[in-house]
Amino acid sequence: MEWQIRAIRGATTVAENRVEAIREAVTELLDELEERNQLEPTAILSVTFSVTRDLDVIFPAAIARSRPLWDSVAMLDVQQMHVEGSLQRCVRFLIHAYLPTSAPIHHIYLRQAAKLRPDWGLPQTLQTSQPVIKTKA
Repeated sequence: MEWQIRAIRGATTVAENRVEAIREAVTELLDELEERNQLEPTAILSVTFSVTRDLDVIFPAAIARSRPLWDSVAMLDVQQMHVEGSLQRCVRFLIHAYLPTSAPIHHIYLRQAAKLRPDWGLPQTLQTSQPVIKTKA
């Protein structure tokens, strides 16, 4: 089986700027990422988390580091560029991991972040990447 470095994208939204709310949303996002992509944390090279400027009480990487085997993953938190009218209270990630070249990639967009990639809400027949779009109030 051939392996290569692959990128996985995803995002979610948070109900409010509280540690508990952010922890819940980030945990849900990473749980879905691992499950849908059959991804072991030991295969992850790096993760960049970005948050909108209205989320500032905890770093998503601090939440991820508390997960089993995530403490040795290189992670970076950055603030998403603000664009007037853009989605609020949003956490995004870009993950680079070693994965089989034949494995489909499932990009994860949860809650209101599903609006970021409405094109991935349609069946993907010509691409190897299969997004997961879930909405939750």
